[in-house]
Amino acid sequence: MKTLEKSVKFIGDYFIVWTIVAAVIGFFQPAAFAWVLPQVTILLGIIMFGMGMTLEVDDFKNILKHPKYILLGSFAQFTLMPLIAFGLAVVFQLPPELAVGVILVGTCPGGTASNVMTYLAKGDVALSVSITTLSTFLAPILTPLLTAWLAGKWIPVSAGAMFISIVKIVLIPIILGLIINSLFGSKLKAVTKSLPAVSVIAIVLIVGGVVGANSGKIATTGAAIFLIVILHNVLGLLSGYFLGDKLSLEEAKKRALSIEIGMQNSGLAVSLAVAHFSPAAAIPAAIFSVWHNISGPLVATYWSRKTDSLKEFDSINQEKAS
Repeated sequence: MKTLEKSVKFIGDYFIVWTIVAAVIGFFQPAAFAWVLPQVTILLGIIMFGMGMTLEVDDFKNILKHPKYILLGSFAQFTLMPLIAFGLAVVFQLPPELAVGVILVGTCPGGTASNVMTYLAKGDVALSVSITTLSTFLAPILTPLLTAWLAGKWIPVSAGAMFISIVKIVLIPIILGLIINSLFGSKLKAVTKSLPAVSVIAIVLIVGGVVGANSGKIATTGAAIFLIVILHNVLGLLSGYFLGDKLSLEEAKKRALSIEIGMQNSGLAVSLAVAHFSPAAAIPAAIFSVWHNISGPLVATYWSRKTDSLKEFDSINQEKAS
């Protein structure tokens, strides 16, 4: 058991390393990941099943008990990030495939990585989990509609076909995971503990597959797309925090809102891009997968240290006062 836990921790701790390594191998040796692209939907289904296995009925009760901030976060998720993505696509005059890819990232719900980053940033984890849960269940409706509305400027989008895809690769696996966890959770603790590592491996493979399939296009457009992805992520993080600040939310909630809005389910964007558009449309999502696993820990570390320094400052002042 200890060996399994150490292995899972090792894989999770070096998530960004594996992701970068896979991207580099995919770029220079595309054949190494050629088998991955047809399996993207299955891999994402595994990730979503793992998410379902971490959910409990109490997560949904929390949404009903405290709907105000959760609805706010989900609303911001599906307005700020899609509009920022659309603006960037227009300003940078992206070709159709890449424009659709950037918009797909923006219209997807938040990913489970945001919950981990919120925890590390000493934010409101319950709020983060609730927003992720609600936005994920809203995604089958809102992601296709928003993509059709915003990306329709560049390319025809079938909202109905995307709805069916999201139900198959997101909702069904999550619901199955939730049911199994509710019925047999106590008996499957060892399996549940290994799921984060399985998700990491699946995401790493997806990144390698997308980069490998688009190595030539990335060589010519990579710098511009990387800049756009960074701007999208950073503007999302700032917008979320600014919104929370304007609404006078407590610091922990502002952090949760910022991270939840800024970090997207890029795996879903990859899957939808490959299934409904082209491998090239998946490039922004693949780069987003790499980048937000760099920016997320950086932001989380900054806020964590800021909290510690504030506590230390407060304790020193209290000692002086006494």
